[in-house]
Amino acid sequence: MKDIIFILIGIIITLLAVIMIYDARKIATNMFSSNETNETTKMLKIVGFIILLIGLGIIYTIAK
Repeated sequence: MKDIIFILIGIIITLLAVIMIYDARKIATNMFSSNETNETTKMLKIVGFIILLIGLGIIYTIAK
């Protein structure tokens, strides 16, 4: 039961990271000023990728 909960947490983290990568431009335009949109989009995609790796690492170590 504990393994299933950790796998679901990993899946949710992975899902949020993919949404962050996909919608980085929309998030950047809504939250920050227009002159730093490109830089913010790049940083959001990098952070999303790191979070994606963390989520996949959780799934990999538990489901092994």
